[in-house]
Amino acid sequence: MRLEDAQKVVVRPYITERTFEQIERENKLCFIVSDKASKTQIASAVEVLYEVKVRGVNTTRTVVGKKAFVRLTEDNSAAELATKLGLV
Repeated sequence: MRLEDAQKVVVRPYITERTFEQIERENKLCFIVSDKASKTQIASAVEVLYEVKVRGVNTTRTVVGKKAFVRLTEDNSAAELATKLGLV
């Protein structure tokens, strides 16, 4: 996936008290993503944008938009990425 395409899939990181706990406990980050994005596209986009390996993706539609909960592999730290993104 190209960088330009990845930027269209992942709109922005999303942080709340609940997602902050997921960063620490489950090695997961939450993103607001394009409504038309598939789980495979979301995983590829996160890998391209943030240079991490994705283990799995869960999605849900909310009032805020489509959210993607992205679990990283054990080799990658969600806390480190969150710090790098300025979320923590």
